[in-house]
Amino acid sequence: MKRLPMQLRTLALFAVIIPLLALFVYVALRSGPLAPVPVTVAAVEERSVAPGLFGIGTVEARYRYQIGPTAPGRLKSLAVEVGEAVEAGQLLGEMDPVDLDERVRAQKAALKSAESRTREAEARHDYALSQTRRYEPLLAERAVSEEIVAGKRSELRIAEAALNGTREELVRLRAELEALEAQRGHLRLEAPVAGLVAAREIDPGTSVVAGQAVLELIDPQSLWIDVRFDQINARGLAVGLAADIVLRSRGDEMRLPGKVLRLEPLADAVTEELLAKVVFTELPDPLPPLGELAEVTVDLPPLPATPAIPNAAIQRRDDELGVWRVVDERPEFAPVELGEADLDGWVQVRRGLAVGDRIVVYSRAPLSPRSRVKEVEDLLEIRP
Repeated sequence: MKRLPMQLRTLALFAVIIPLLALFVYVALRSGPLAPVPVTVAAVEERSVAPGLFGIGTVEARYRYQIGPTAPGRLKSLAVEVGEAVEAGQLLGEMDPVDLDERVRAQKAALKSAESRTREAEARHDYALSQTRRYEPLLAERAVSEEIVAGKRSELRIAEAALNGTREELVRLRAELEALEAQRGHLRLEAPVAGLVAAREIDPGTSVVAGQAVLELIDPQSLWIDVRFDQINARGLAVGLAADIVLRSRGDEMRLPGKVLRLEPLADAVTEELLAKVVFTELPDPLPPLGELAEVTVDLPPLPATPAIPNAAIQRRDDELGVWRVVDERPEFAPVELGEADLDGWVQVRRGLAVGDRIVVYSRAPLSPRSRVKEVEDLLEIRP
């Protein structure tokens, strides 16, 4: 078998290598490291940015009432359960009076006895007064002796002293009875206002010390959100601004309207947060439990229209913030000075870009000034 001449073998080798080299170059330029990077591009827009604040808070009640006895004792009964609505003055429970009812009856009996003695002393005083007034004219006419008149006057003074003593005793007994009745009334646990029973701390039969809470009552109309906002982004927060409230148990599909009621004068120095109270414009039904987490978004006043870009386009390169601007299908890093941002992802550009500039929002791979880019509608539709 004859070998092919050297020239033919060389040509055959080139015929194989050149297509392979062309295929390699094609693959390198289309899908290899030299291929253009797929990117999504957006234009710089002139728009009004409406900053917003996002904070996490808890549902609290502005007015909470701790109801309990003013004296130690044993809880006799409770007439309400947690979650019940009560009216002002309604009986919620009662402490065991022990012997207080008997002491009240004994005090009333003593008061009646003192009233009888007072009436008797008044009758004696009136009689002694009439006798004195009768004998004094007779003394002026020399019809009776001075000793008799002096005796009548002495009897009048004794009757006056006895009457004053019985009256003072009557005042003391009435005051003691009022104190016992007040003490007896304090054993009745009554609702100070109309509200909702939020907690039941003690069960009947348990001993309670003075001042210990038996029931907790809240005013359901006073529910608000105790919210914390980051101090860095809280500029512009003011009373009266509208807010959206999302309760953790109800999810994003139920956004409740509200407004900022109060800004607390003291901030949290540890967490670097501002504290605010946000109220519901209309109370939700059913009412959320106290302590439930809530997400609050406060809408700040919109700012004048300026160039704005999506915050996803912002990159940091060599400790400098900027964006990749597309110029002749080449990325060019443009440092920018940013302003306020809103919760929709738009950021003001104070310097570095002009309206209409095309910038890279997302890219499949990191960019450099030597990269080539290819604009696509959606990176997810491009296979790696």
